[in-house]
Amino acid sequence: MSATFTIRIPRDLKERMKRLPVKWSEEIRLFIEERVKQLELMRIIEDVELKSERRRLRVDSTKLIREDREQ
Repeated sequence: MSATFTIRIPRDLKERMKRLPVKWSEEIRLFIEERVKQLELMRIIEDVELKSERRRLRVDSTKLIREDREQ
């Protein structure tokens, strides 16, 4: 099942689009699908970064390396 999504564009743009052999509804649908995937992925990445930030230990790595080398 599908839904209708309507947008307004300038008339001159509509005329220019008519002159081109492109299935605009398909082009726009594909663009929207890709953009939604990108935004969803960005949200997932932000969530993971936020969770990992809370788990991250505050340790000075140089101190750990020096301790390891001394052993």
